[in-house]
Amino acid sequence: MTRNTETAIFAGGCFWGVEYMLSKLPGVRSVESGYIGGKTQNPTYEEVCSRRTGHAEAVRVTFDPQQVSYEEVARLFFEIHDPTQLNRQGPDIGDQYRSEIFYTSEDQRRTAEKLMAELRARGFAVVTRLTPASTFWPAEDYHQRYYERKGTLPYCHVYTKRF
Repeated sequence: MTRNTETAIFAGGCFWGVEYMLSKLPGVRSVESGYIGGKTQNPTYEEVCSRRTGHAEAVRVTFDPQQVSYEEVARLFFEIHDPTQLNRQGPDIGDQYRSEIFYTSEDQRRTAEKLMAELRARGFAVVTRLTPASTFWPAEDYHQRYYERKGTLPYCHVYTKRF
């Protein structure tokens, strides 16, 4: 029996760390690194790093909503990157490292708005953008499952409890 899945797309700095951290969540079936939110068709890593395409480094998360809700995935997203940093995460600087949620449904949009409001009420100056999903371009193969393949841990993504 095939289970239904949902898709969520998050940008929170270097996609290697976001991919690694979200892939550990029970109920997540796959996480794919890629690019979204820009104007170039099928951009390359070098083009995105040039800061001329407008794309963000992002991850496309496929999850089983019977095991984990979109809200749980989004909460973890807000706790594995700093949603108060504009166009950067730690040592990575540039608009391709922005904090952005690319929602795929109105339910996702409402949930993200609720979580951002909750963080603001807790004193966080959230700069995360909320944008309808557009074309997601998978990154080159050498970016997929980067930390898993290298046998190392993320250097700029750590869990920080915010909720």
